[in-house]
Amino acid sequence: MIQVKEVVNFMVKVYSTPYCPYCTTLKNYLKKHKIEFEDINVAEDEKAMERIIEKTGQKEIPIVEIDEEIIVGFDRVKIDKLLKIHD
Repeated sequence: MIQVKEVVNFMVKVYSTPYCPYCTTLKNYLKKHKIEFEDINVAEDEKAMERIIEKTGQKEIPIVEIDEEIIVGFDRVKIDKLLKIHD
């Protein structure tokens, strides 16, 4: 019997800057697990930065939004749980 891996699609947005090492680590982690995401460069997009500050009350990056659930920083445990990543 062939087992079919469950396909789960998530809407993932990463609010980051190109010079943030934690942002790079987060994006590389998502790529490693083949998670598609929208990368929003808040250094260039002031409106996006304002929206995420309004949503979170935080200026810290990276911020990852997974199906409208927001995680501030690279919190691997929360990210794994929401994205159902099992290493």
